[in-house]
Amino acid sequence: MISKFFSFFYFYQWWKNLDKFILSIVITLFITGLFFSLVSTSLIASDKLNTNSYFFFFKHLIFVILGLLIIFIFSYLDQDSLFRISIYIFFFSIMLLILVPLIGVNVKGSKRWLDLFILPRIQPIEFVKPFFIIIMGLIISNNQISSFTLKFFVTFLITSSIAILLIIQPDLGQTLLIVISWILLIFISGISLLTLSLLSIVGLSFLLYLVFYVPKFLYIKNRIFSFFDKESGSYNFQSDKAIDSITSGGFFGKGIGEGTLKNRVPEAHTDYIISVISEEFGIIAIILILILFLTFIFSVLKKVEKITDNKVKLILVGSISLILFQAIIHIGVNIRLFPTTGMTLPFLSYGGSSIISVSLLSGIILNLTKRKVEI
Repeated sequence: MISKFFSFFYFYQWWKNLDKFILSIVITLFITGLFFSLVSTSLIASDKLNTNSYFFFFKHLIFVILGLLIIFIFSYLDQDSLFRISIYIFFFSIMLLILVPLIGVNVKGSKRWLDLFILPRIQPIEFVKPFFIIIMGLIISNNQISSFTLKFFVTFLITSSIAILLIIQPDLGQTLLIVISWILLIFISGISLLTLSLLSIVGLSFLLYLVFYVPKFLYIKNRIFSFFDKESGSYNFQSDKAIDSITSGGFFGKGIGEGTLKNRVPEAHTDYIISVISEEFGIIAIILILILFLTFIFSVLKKVEKITDNKVKLILVGSISLILFQAIIHIGVNIRLFPTTGMTLPFLSYGGSSIISVSLLSGIILNLTKRKVEI
């Protein structure tokens, strides 16, 4: 009886202090992704693999349910436990990332996935990203390290190590995501603009060297040239079909199941989900999705203004920025603002690792935006 009382007490504490508006936006985004998976993308994906018509929808649903459970667990933890657990999970995820070049599954010329025993196929970088933000925030805000130069050097070593592991796969999109997030965190923590500029020049020079002089990355150079040379480029097929689909969908779309992009472009249910939605439901649907994302981001940043703990501020800004950057890259590729790169849309795209990753980020955000009120 006493244990039940305390269980209810702690649950009530969690619910009372939770930011229910942010939680409602997260759930709405997940439900939106499930809806489009049901009526649009899952059927064609299942047909391609000769599986049950709703196989991908039910698989998507299972991952969303698992994601909601993860959100509850990570938002329920007290902050000290959250940070302590995150350190362990981060290093475990890094170990998985190290295994990718050694025993990873080769898919379309890249080793980005692991098949571990009876577990579903996973993409380790998706598990690294949420805890990378926490580790960066903990190091940068650590008062026991008085030298900012030392903090910068340690975070640089960690970021570089992850970037190298990603470049080996190769996965340039996720590499840019990690590096941009790191630059944002050190920028808002007080690094000088001169140091940041010099670092950016060195990083860009190294990236250009890889793209133009290392044969393994020849495909990236071809994608960049194709991006700027629309007529003769040979890597524009997916992006051209995506922008055509958005255009043909118009303002209100062709209707449920009437789109053709999902039949013509590989991975339409992941990397090109925004174009599939636009073709069938119109620009109006994309506008509503963007409003949801912007409301989510604004709500978190509004909370950041009232927080005095630098560690929490850094982690919240890093977490919401990671979601924002990933959404920008996904939408930018779909509307041909950026060269083609594989990037899922948080909450909406099909993919277990992606859903778990954004669930972890959401759980961390909900944890750190809770009111500190005791009953």
